[in-house]
Amino acid sequence: MNAGFELMMTGCTDTGRIREHNEDAIAWDAPSGLAILADGMGGHSAGDVASQMAVDGLMRLIAGKCAADGTISDCIPILREAVRQTNADILGHAQKDPRCAQMGTTVVLTLFRGRRMLTMHAGDSRVYRLRDTQFVALTQDHSLVRQLVEQGAMTETEARNSPYTSVITRALGCHATVEPELQEFAVAPGDVYALCSDGLYTLITEDDIRTILLEARGDWEVAARQLVQRANEGGGRDNISVIIVSVVDNS
Repeated sequence: MNAGFELMMTGCTDTGRIREHNEDAIAWDAPSGLAILADGMGGHSAGDVASQMAVDGLMRLIAGKCAADGTISDCIPILREAVRQTNADILGHAQKDPRCAQMGTTVVLTLFRGRRMLTMHAGDSRVYRLRDTQFVALTQDHSLVRQLVEQGAMTETEARNSPYTSVITRALGCHATVEPELQEFAVAPGDVYALCSDGLYTLITEDDIRTILLEARGDWEVAARQLVQRANEGGGRDNISVIIVSVVDNS
């Protein structure tokens, strides 16, 4: 990464206490400025296959084609084409193998170039940013309850307790086309970004995530393990995954 910034990346994924296998997949490549998290859907329909295909496909198609010295604008068409191809690959695999019928996966990724970064997501996996002491979600869930909240048909409290929180409105592998949401942000030295599956952020509060990151003092591997441990202590009802990206000023 240029502009005098260096990226430190680490992550952790766990099956949790209830599920029999892990349908989450994570990957990162600091030199490419890329981190990807996917949460597979349909445990009986190979959600783990879909999430791993998403992570592997996007990593290959983006890290291999998006020049490390390029700009954010250069990367956007590459990201869109990577999503299109990966979505088609997941659909094609499901059509060939009956055991994988109806599989799908959420996906969220971050891509850093110089002093800018992109988030891209489809589904309800999230990106959070800690800047100084301010902790905010950079992504909005693609879900039924989020639509209802935006329409004024449901309050935030009702949304948190809704039985329909797992109804996703965008995902890879579910339809012939998918439109991921892309957002661009300025990057500042000292920023910390956390990519999270819903198995993490639904079992601990955003204040808890913020506190763990603030207290990590740069030991991000420990922070990732602590986040997963706290989610398991909160019940571990789902698979739990997190990737932490720290922006270091090395100028």
